[in-house]
Amino acid sequence: MNFRNPLRLLWLLFLPLLLAQAVQTQAQTPTATPSGPYVIVTYEEDINVRAGPGTLYPIIGKLSPGTIAPALGLSPGRIWIQIAYPAAEDGKGWVHSTLVQLVTTRELPIIQPPPTPTPRITPTIDPTLMAAFHFEPTATRLPTFTPAPPVTMPAYPAPGTEALPQDTAGIYIVGFLLLGIAGLILSSYRKAS
Repeated sequence: MNFRNPLRLLWLLFLPLLLAQAVQTQAQTPTATPSGPYVIVTYEEDINVRAGPGTLYPIIGKLSPGTIAPALGLSPGRIWIQIAYPAAEDGKGWVHSTLVQLVTTRELPIIQPPPTPTPRITPTIDPTLMAAFHFEPTATRLPTFTPAPPVTMPAYPAPGTEALPQDTAGIYIVGFLLLGIAGLILSSYRKAS
């Protein structure tokens, strides 16, 4: 073999990788021509195939846009569709109904979902850490009640019995008014004489 041509060398190096990718894609792609109800992936990107109808279930694979897969049933809320997915352990997977188009001439059965997986880590409280933050409240005396001072109601005189106010300012005003009138009269006599 002549390895002087770098393109030939690259072709020989990448050929096994391309073949492995093609075999892997073929193993994950469901059958192309189902005989009964089927779904077509209408989303622009790859969609997740899950082990159950919900995001709590693990992702078991992906479907590319335009992929066709046989439809087996619906979730009780009709939000998820169960499909035949050969790459799964039981040969079934679930896809969200908004990401695919369901093509069927008959009603699909409602399939009860498998139990949700239990989380791998159960949250617990460390007793040592809890002891660091646990404290007993100290007994304190309650605040004592201080009564408000008594309210004194003002006494108002009955209507019609009020005394006349002694307004000294009014007396000055009336006095200056009379003095002004007297000055006016005097000045008019002086001009006349």
